[in-house]
Amino acid sequence: MKKKQIVFIMTDTTRADMLGCYGNKGMITPNLDKLAENGIKFNKAYTCQPVCGPARSAIFTGTYPHSNGMFTNSIAMGDNVKTIGQRLTDNGIHAAYIGKYHLDGGDYFGLGICPEGWDPDYWYDMRCYLEELTEEERVKSRIPATNEEGIDESFTFANRCTKRAVDFLDKHSDEDFMLVVSYDEPHDPCLCPEPYASMYKDYEFPRYPNVYDTLEDKPEHQKVWAGDNVYADRDKVKIGDPYYFGCNSFVDYEIGKVIDAARKAVPDAMIIFTSDHGDSMQSHCITNKGPVMYDEVARIPLIISGFDKGVEYNEPVSHINLVPMMMEYMGLPVPKLMEGKSLLPALKDTSVRVNDYVFTEFGRYEIDHDGFGGLQLMRGVTDGRYKLVVNLLSSDELYDMLSDPYEMKNLINSPAHEKERNRLHDALLNWMNDTRDPFRGYYWERRPWRKDAREATWNYTRYTRQRENEEYEPRQLDYATGLEMVEAVRKKEHIDERDKDKDCKNEK
Repeated sequence: MKKKQIVFIMTDTTRADMLGCYGNKGMITPNLDKLAENGIKFNKAYTCQPVCGPARSAIFTGTYPHSNGMFTNSIAMGDNVKTIGQRLTDNGIHAAYIGKYHLDGGDYFGLGICPEGWDPDYWYDMRCYLEELTEEERVKSRIPATNEEGIDESFTFANRCTKRAVDFLDKHSDEDFMLVVSYDEPHDPCLCPEPYASMYKDYEFPRYPNVYDTLEDKPEHQKVWAGDNVYADRDKVKIGDPYYFGCNSFVDYEIGKVIDAARKAVPDAMIIFTSDHGDSMQSHCITNKGPVMYDEVARIPLIISGFDKGVEYNEPVSHINLVPMMMEYMGLPVPKLMEGKSLLPALKDTSVRVNDYVFTEFGRYEIDHDGFGGLQLMRGVTDGRYKLVVNLLSSDELYDMLSDPYEMKNLINSPAHEKERNRLHDALLNWMNDTRDPFRGYYWERRPWRKDAREATWNYTRYTRQRENEEYEPRQLDYATGLEMVEAVRKKEHIDERDKDKDCKNEK
């Protein structure tokens, strides 16, 4: 019987257009370009939250950050949340994780402890890497200027992850398995050996029109984020970052070794490549990632091989689709708890549209650090053409990605786009309710531009929405009866005596 094998490769902070196969020929990424030639390239793939930890929580649990509890970096997921590794292990499928994890609630490097569900013999996060180094080497490993001294590739985290991945593939080729290889690169400090450290010395990244977007009709929090950038001479802005771009090509080189080893040891394996989020790089006057749904930040590369070759998929997809896809690929039932649909039908027939809408959220960048804007509640939705972003503490955005691919013109108050805007808004509100978003409430509906919004009521929809996680916990009980719930989503019939007066007033 044919083995079911998945090699899941990811990087940190790789914009889609940092790969040559996504149209930027200035980026030297031959191995990922070849993977795309031999697979399916998704042109409208989005992260669930454009920050490292929350993005990964969705990638490896199949639930949104607001559902699994990890809506910010450095906070652990709920104890009842299970990763794909745990689910596969419990079904007799070998699961190994090598590389950056960022899901254990620790600091940037992790705790160095293998989480439940993954093979401890191959566990290797960034803390494990640092503990192999002397104190002097640790400090050097965190300073970009170390590249100026010249380093050997064996010093890098990427190379050490690659060696372990190749070893796993060599020793476990006769098993059903899922192998995760998660590189920190090209994330800062962008360590890389020559020739990569200097190959982009004089390179300037393409200047898209939105480099000139100085945010006149955009949300206030974006203006605060941009700071003095909005007053700078945008003609003089140069997008050059030699170590970042060099490290991007270096990690492609390391990924190539894993792909080659997989093709040799497990030629029929599904190979997946993605990244957790992108980076603004001066588009819209902002840098880094955070509470926006601009394509530079939220759109990520996604390539899957093992099915069609050289095919491009142009419908919207999301990281939330990956765990259901992998469960289905392994021949396992997709749990009710999953909040996305499997991409497997699209892999088998690329004319199939899996998602009507794709959603991206934001809660907070980092719980341990001040800065980064603090709490910035954002929920966004796209249907592939239009994109709506609701910024709860600021103002909102609507873009027509067909006529305005660089998201320059905010159409949120455009009468001509009211129908499309409200359609997306309804889809967003339904999604928040369906996924039990803990931040849901009437205030997301009652936006200044939504003239037909319902009156604010304390009970909102009055629905009860309980979790169904029968694979790992008893079925939950109905508050009103104490018996097992029949329907997880139901109208709340029991009303506290203290609430009756409120309900009567609201119904008048």
